[in-house]
Parts: sequence; structure tokens; C-alpha cells
Amino acid sequence: MKLSDVGELSLLKTIRRKFAVKSKYVIVSIGDDTAVIKPSGRNLLATTDMMVEGIHFDLNLITPYQLGFKLVSVNVSDIYAMGGRPQYLLLDIAMNRNTEKSFVDIFFDGIHDAMKLYGVSLIGGDISSSRKDMVIAATLIGDAKKHIKRSGAKPGDRIYVTGNLGDSACGLEILKRLTPESKQTVKSEKLKMKNETIKNLFLTLNSQLLTLNWSMVKPLLRRHLMPEARNPEKFIRYATSMIDLSDGLFIDLSRLCDESRVGAKIFMERIPVSSRMRTTSSMLGLDAMKLACSGGEDYELLFTASPTSPIPSLLRRGLGEIKTTHIGDIVKSVRKIIDKNGREKKFSASGYQHFENQR
Repeated sequence: MKLSDVGELSLLKTIRRKFAVKSKYVIVSIGDDTAVIKPSGRNLLATTDMMVEGIHFDLNLITPYQLGFKLVSVNVSDIYAMGGRPQYLLLDIAMNRNTEKSFVDIFFDGIHDAMKLYGVSLIGGDISSSRKDMVIAATLIGDAKKHIKRSGAKPGDRIYVTGNLGDSACGLEILKRLTPESKQTVKSEKLKMKNETIKNLFLTLNSQLLTLNWSMVKPLLRRHLMPEARNPEKFIRYATSMIDLSDGLFIDLSRLCDESRVGAKIFMERIPVSSRMRTTSSMLGLDAMKLACSGGEDYELLFTASPTSPIPSLLRRGLGEIKTTHIGDIVKSVRKIIDKNGREKKFSASGYQHFENQR
């Protein structure tokens, strides 16, 4: 059954039923001209992200479930990067009228599971038909007792990042190496797939990659297809500035430096790179550090903190489940990276930029 057979009103009823809101702060949700929210006495945060087929995603390489999950996660990452708590989601969808209803159902499953993970409620949005490509967008509203901006870094502050960098970019490179025949196989099967699709994708890779160990490749693919946003609650009280790493370490750090009017000194050997990414990138003939510094879509958090903060002692005890690494320091003006031999080199804002790059 296609969307043209179902119609907009029936689809709206499905959404309203699947995403029923139960919150004392939501006075009116889906069904009226606007949602009505009763503020909880905290600062309101709002963000939006658009994902366009052919630019942000390729339906030959990602399933509808993963796409829905990722749409929510990338917006939650922005709220977390401001030190906030995600709360309410507005969803905008434009799809071709010939899209299968089963595709939409699985897409909603991905959105639903991500919302459950982050404690988010859907309160409205818009649906439209498109002539060709799919366009999806989400607006996320959150709140914060104290919001963290990009402009709070000061010379002497230490620079930290969560997780490992480059896993997502490496996962994308694996997916891009699917043969044309494998892409067609994935396309014909994807409506049956949810979050377990990653293994099916791996099994249809070309012979060059079949030698890779599945346990090594799976986390790389998952980080690209279904990233989970990093909650900063363990260190938020000590952060002086913060940004999420969506376009690459160098470009996002440059944005933070621009807003704070400072420079940065990064130690290359401290940049956290997983052994699985280093091994896989080597087998693919790729530079692991380039993926880590400029690959993009890590959705990790980069933040700064005073050198007198208790972050170092917290790191020794462990910041919950989130790996956090001190990779450098804020300085007055220059932006440089230092290799293990002490050689210095200026870094530029390299990474993904719309109208300049294609993923």
C-alpha cells in the first residue's frame, strides 16, 4: 500500500495514535493549529535540523528505521550541547506519494524508539508530498537551568571531547563501498529491516571487505547509521563552553574559537581514535587521523573547562559510561596541532560545509 492509497488524514491519525503525549506541561498537542506548552520555569531551548535525500542520506545505504532514529538523535545532540534537556519534538515530512506505507511505519518506529531513549514527546508538525526526493526535518524544544554557549572559552581552559572520533566517517566509507549489485539487494530488502539491518548490510558488502571482522565493523556502521547523542549531565556544571561535533573536529572547534575569540592548541596523539577505526581505515587505504579530524557526523561533545575544575579527578574515576579525553588547551589566538615529536602546524576549519562539499 502506498501513501497515495492511505491519504494525509489517515496518516495523521496514525501519528496521533502512535505518538500520544502524556505530560502535564503539554496543554494541547497534535490536533490543533499549534501545540500549547506550559513552561516549567527554566530557560527554553529550541533547535531544528533538516535532512534531505541525496545530501544527508542515501536510501540505498540506510533503512527507514535508522533514518528516523538518526533524525531525533542529531537534534537531541544540539540540545545536549547547550547543556539542556530535550523535551518536545515537531516533525516535518515530505515524501513521494508512491512511498510504501510500510516504509513510513518503520520510519516512525525509529523515531518512536529514539524518542523513548531520550524521553521526548511528539507534539506536532507537518506532512507534505514531494515530487521526487524525501525531505525530513525536526524541531526540538528543550530546557536548561543554565545554558552553555560556544562563547565561554578562555585562555588556559582545557579542551575535552567525548567518545572516539572518526567512527562515523569510517562507517560511511564502508557503506559507500557497496557494489551496485549489493545496493540493489539492500534496496529490495530494506523494508523488512529495523535496527538489525547493519549486519545485513555488512553481509552484502563487496569481497574486499568480507575479510573484516564483524565485531570490529559493526560499531563503526552503527555510529554512522544510528548515533546516540551524548548526555553531558556528569560534567555540565564545569563546562565553560560546548559544541557538538557534527561537521568535524577542526571545523567545529574553529566555530567555538570564533565565538569565544580565542585560539586552540591540540595534541594529535591525544585525539581519541578507536583501534577498530584505525585498523579498518588502514585496510581501506584511508588516513585515520583525517577521518577523526575532518570526517564529521560524530555527534560527540567538545567542551572546555577551567584547569582548576575537578574534571581531571572525575576522569580518573570515570564520567559514567562516557569516555572523555583532554585533547588540548585554549590559547589566546593561534590555532595549531602538535604531533608526537613536538612539531607544530596550523589547522584550518576543515570539515563538511553545505554548498562546498558532498558527503
